[in-house]
Amino acid sequence: MFASIREKLVVAITSRALFDLSESHRIFEEEGIEAYQGYQISHENKLLEEGPAFSLIKKLLALQNPKTKDPLVEIILLSRNSADTGLRIFNSIKAYDLNITRAAFTNGESPYRYIEAFGADLFLSVHAKDVQQALNARCAAAALLPSTANHHDDGPLKIAFDGDAVLFSDEAERVFQAQGLDAFRASESKAAKTPLQPGPFQGFLRALQTVQQLFPPDACPIRTALVTARDAPAHERVIHTLRAWNIRTDEALFLGGLDKSEFLKAFDADIFFDDQIGHCESTQKHVPTAHVPHGVMQEIQDAK
Repeated sequence: MFASIREKLVVAITSRALFDLSESHRIFEEEGIEAYQGYQISHENKLLEEGPAFSLIKKLLALQNPKTKDPLVEIILLSRNSADTGLRIFNSIKAYDLNITRAAFTNGESPYRYIEAFGADLFLSVHAKDVQQALNARCAAAALLPSTANHHDDGPLKIAFDGDAVLFSDEAERVFQAQGLDAFRASESKAAKTPLQPGPFQGFLRALQTVQQLFPPDACPIRTALVTARDAPAHERVIHTLRAWNIRTDEALFLGGLDKSEFLKAFDADIFFDDQIGHCESTQKHVPTAHVPHGVMQEIQDAK
């Protein structure tokens, strides 16, 4: 009988998202693959520093079933390293006492093709092309940005999402970009009772809610938030959409175009997902942030 991880929340992460591999990556870029391989092997017993998603991964790994105490999250390492050069990564995983046992080392090739095989609910990387390929394969995926924000290892896990083109499709955003704010509000008011189509992160939010439901509401170690530029009357369609999906977020912020940074700082997000790179560049100064290169705004960015 084969082992299974399908009953868990599965998060796939690349080695450069988990650890700071900036120095070895610089050597690869400037001196080539042989110099990189030699550097990694000669430093394989030197502990790697924490990367942009390290604190998030620690909190995910700490989640346990309140009845059985079994882990609720499986972290899969996906790496462009070879197994040989990847030994340093696993040595660091062991040194930090991270319960990560499954991995795919692809020796320079994109590892995204193993996301579906592992059944990942989320893929985190610093490599934008791999993220785009994962999104095209209908997996929730995001590119982690460098952040100077303080990471908190204690307290509940807090995950924040933008709405349009992240939790929801970009259908409403397309109206806004093509016809402006007044047309957007009129369209959303007219369609207030019509649920939006799912965006790339709907499945991940649903998986998070499944984990949350294992805990008493007043003792849940996970909190979620919708942080959107929408305001009234465009808020109504969002509420009806979440009801239709039978999904809830713990908090919902309708900001009407205000800068999201201070609100995410107040929420104390462990990670925030947004499709607009301009928003991400603002919020990354305050909270760990990941860009979701999806939808009409990405099309506009690619066309520049």
